Amino acid sequence: MKKQVIKRYSEAFKRQVVGEYKEGHSISALRAKYGITGNGTIERWIKKYACASLRHELVVIQRADEREHQKALEARIRELETAVAQLTLEKIVLESSLTEAEQLLGMEVKKNDVPPSSKHASSTL
Repeated sequence: MKKQVIKRYSEAFKRQVVGEYKEGHSISALRAKYGITGNGTIERWIKKYACASLRHELVVIQRADEREHQKALEARIRELETAVAQLTLEKIVLESSLTEAEQLLGMEVKKNDVPPSSKHASSTL
């Protein structure tokens, strides 16, 4: 019967292998490079010496037309955000102008609940 050989690796060696893994080398390449035969050996070292979220990346694969559509949507969002900012500034200017006019006239300017054009439309229905 053949004697089973048990290999023991030093802490420094384990850290070196994990460091190479962090640099981007694959586990299978490291296993082949150093002659490590255990299937879960390097994985255990990574769990022990590296953070748990190491090398978890989100990869998005898009066709060219999807990418262009995404860029167009992002551009549209920027346009709408700019429009909202502009309208907000205009609203602030109009409200402060109204407040200033009320102070100069010494009376409150009543705001209509329903615009005049809407009053006519609802009465004809």
